[in-house]
Amino acid sequence: MPKKAKQNTLITAIVLSIITIILILTQKQGLMKAYVTRVVDGDTIKVEANGKTYTVRLIGVNTPETNHPTKGVEPYGPEAKEFSMKQLTGKTVWIQLDVEEKDKYNRLLAYVWLEKPVNFSEEEIRKKMFNAILLLEGYAQVMTVPPNVKYADYFVKFQREAFEKQKGLWGLSMYNENTKSDFVVYISKDGKKYHLKSCRYVDSKYFPVNIEEARQKGYTPCGICKPDEAYEEWKSK
Repeated sequence: MPKKAKQNTLITAIVLSIITIILILTQKQGLMKAYVTRVVDGDTIKVEANGKTYTVRLIGVNTPETNHPTKGVEPYGPEAKEFSMKQLTGKTVWIQLDVEEKDKYNRLLAYVWLEKPVNFSEEEIRKKMFNAILLLEGYAQVMTVPPNVKYADYFVKFQREAFEKQKGLWGLSMYNENTKSDFVVYISKDGKKYHLKSCRYVDSKYFPVNIEEARQKGYTPCGICKPDEAYEEWKSK
């Protein structure tokens, strides 16, 4: 084989190897290219991907309602929906799954990336992931539902930033007078109790959730670190 032909063959092999690696990494991260056809609500969209139509519920966030059968239209719901429409309608996005693929309503559970992520750093999450952008801009509150907690720590941090800046819904009196969502406790995926971050039982696998959400879901306070006592002390300051 001529030297030039060997070089071309080698270059082709290298390019194919790189493409294969990229595809493997993409599949490993659960990424799927999709086209947004419609925004149902601030946190729910419809997409087309791989020849199929999906209803996608954004993981880890909850925007005020606009179409709820009993709650009706909630304050800042229309603004959140309009923001999502402007950012997503007719756009190509990247869908990233977590542990569970769908919820009980058969909606795909996903993180929606405006651009394909490279290293999944905090900087990329802030700039490219729409779930995070909703929180940072004050259009949504954190809603942690295990076992889909891949970015839960970041989401709690982003909500706190938006709250401190009184952005979006946090500028409304009904939200900014209620700061309880800022008190974070930690729960394991299979646990029944909530803990302070300093608790001896807490490790890197525990995920953050606000204390009121933990109570509403039926978790009980740890008897060692006593998060309820710490919460009451925190509220009195």
